[in-house]
Amino acid sequence: MPKRVDHAERRTEIAEALVRVAGRRGLHAVGMRDVAAEAGVSLRLVQYYFETKEKLLLFGLEHLTGKFGERLAARIRAAGDEPGPRAMVEALLMTALPADEESRVFHHLYTSYAVLAVTDRTLAAQPFIKDPDAAEGALTAILRQAQAADLLQPGVDAQSTAVGLLAMSAGLGTSILVGQRSAESAAAVLDDHLDRIFRRADAAG
Repeated sequence: MPKRVDHAERRTEIAEALVRVAGRRGLHAVGMRDVAAEAGVSLRLVQYYFETKEKLLLFGLEHLTGKFGERLAARIRAAGDEPGPRAMVEALLMTALPADEESRVFHHLYTSYAVLAVTDRTLAAQPFIKDPDAAEGALTAILRQAQAADLLQPGVDAQSTAVGLLAMSAGLGTSILVGQRSAESAAAVLDDHLDRIFRRADAAG
């Protein structure tokens, strides 16, 4: 009996090959033939599953986002059974920093997707911004919960603070990639900024 092909698994394997080769060469330089060679399959098979490079890139973006979610969930679990708002905020921001190879590739490629979407009409037509919007919404909700529990410093605006924190995290991530600073120093900058947002009682807890 012929072996049954798991199409979802095959698509994931191809997406992981895209991430590996793009992590080495840059997303802009990767073609479907490169991905096929990395995955150890034929170009025809890659085209069968994705038809165009744009569809492959969009699936790769979804795959990256999913892996980020897995790393975030693991960091939250590591924070304990009932992590407080500050621990939740730290988990989201620190997971995004390129502190190891997997997170480095994530930051590199996610930034590359954003740059490509500026000039690529097909990518630009997709709801690329939905993931950053989701992160902003989640962080804003956490900060509002903290504010309701009187855990934030007076005068903190949850939404504008969420926007600022995400922008800071993204900028710090890029500075790590280009060698301007270490992951440890970037984490210290974020930690210092959180000290200015959260009351000391929550920071100590």
